[in-house]
Amino acid sequence: MPHPPAADWMAAAVALAERGRGRTAPNPNVGCLLVRGGRVVGRGWTQPGGRPHAEAMALAVAGEAARGATAYVTLEPCAHDSPRGPCCSDSLIEAGVAQVIVALRDPDPRTDGRGITRLREAGIAVETGLLADAACDAMAPWWTRRTRGRPFVTLKLATSLDGRIALADGSSRWITGDRARAHAHLERARHEAILVGRGTLEADAPRLDVRLPGLEDRGPLRFLLTRGDAPEGWTVAASPESVESVDSLLVEGGAGAAAAFLAADRVDRLLLYRAPILVGGGRAAIGDIGLADLSDAHGRWRLADSRLLGSDRLDVYERTRRE
Repeated sequence: MPHPPAADWMAAAVALAERGRGRTAPNPNVGCLLVRGGRVVGRGWTQPGGRPHAEAMALAVAGEAARGATAYVTLEPCAHDSPRGPCCSDSLIEAGVAQVIVALRDPDPRTDGRGITRLREAGIAVETGLLADAACDAMAPWWTRRTRGRPFVTLKLATSLDGRIALADGSSRWITGDRARAHAHLERARHEAILVGRGTLEADAPRLDVRLPGLEDRGPLRFLLTRGDAPEGWTVAASPESVESVDSLLVEGGAGAAAAFLAADRVDRLLLYRAPILVGGGRAAIGDIGLADLSDAHGRWRLADSRLLGSDRLDVYERTRRE
C-alpha cells in the first residue's frame, strides 16, 4: 500500500495545531507529526499556556521510534532555551530524526532560521514551505500578534435574511437555531477574549461563557467596549485599538461595537450566521462605519467557508489586506 504524500501528513499536523488554538498564548499553537515507515509514531500539539511544545509532546509519544522518523511541524522548531523547557531543534536532533519538514519559518528573532540551520548542521534534511498558508491560518492569532503587533479579531453577526439582529423593541432571542448557537460557543472556546458593547451588556446581560460539554473551562476573558466603568469580572476597552493584552478577540455584540471595529479596520475574520427569517423594521446588525464611497466597500472580504448549520447558514469571510 502506498504511503500518503507529504502534504497529507502536514495537513494532519495543521489539524493538530488547531487543537491548541486560543489556549497557548504567549506561544504559537503548533502541530507536530512523527512518521516512520509510512505510519504515525508520534503526534503532539502545543499545550495550554504554551508548554510543552508540540515537538516535545510528539517525541514523548514516539520514544525510540522517533529515531529515523520524519517530523512534520507547522512552525520552525525553536532554537532558544527557556526556563520552561529545552529548545525543540535540539530535542529533535537528540531523538535522531532523519528529516524535518517545516510549513513556516518562525518570525521570532530568537529562532528565525536558526532552528533550521541547527538541524541541517546536525545532518538532518530539512524542507520548508509545505502548506505554509494553511499553517499560518491555523496560527492566525499568534501570527497576527507577531507580525502586526495586535490581536487577531473575529466579528460574529447573527442576523435575519434582511440583516436584522433584533426586533424594533430589542427582542433578539433567538435569531438563529441550536446548531448555529452551538457553533458560536465553539468559536468562543477558540478565542482568548470576547467583547460586547455597553448596550448589549445592559439589554441582554450576557454570560459569554462556553456551554458545550467538555469545554466549559474554556470561557474567554470578557471585555466591555465603553468609556465608562465595567462590572466586576470585565475589562474596559475604551476603543478597538486599546485591546492589546490578548492574541485573539471575538467581537460578539452589538451594532455599535461591530461598527467601531469595522471603522477602525480591526476585523480580520467575519462570522455571518443567517437565519431563514425576515424581520422587517428591526434593529440593524451594524451601525455606520464611515464609508464615504461605495467603491471602497468592494474587494475587502474573501469568502473562506460556507455551510449549513441546521436551517441556518454560516458564511466565513476573511479580510483581504495588501502587505
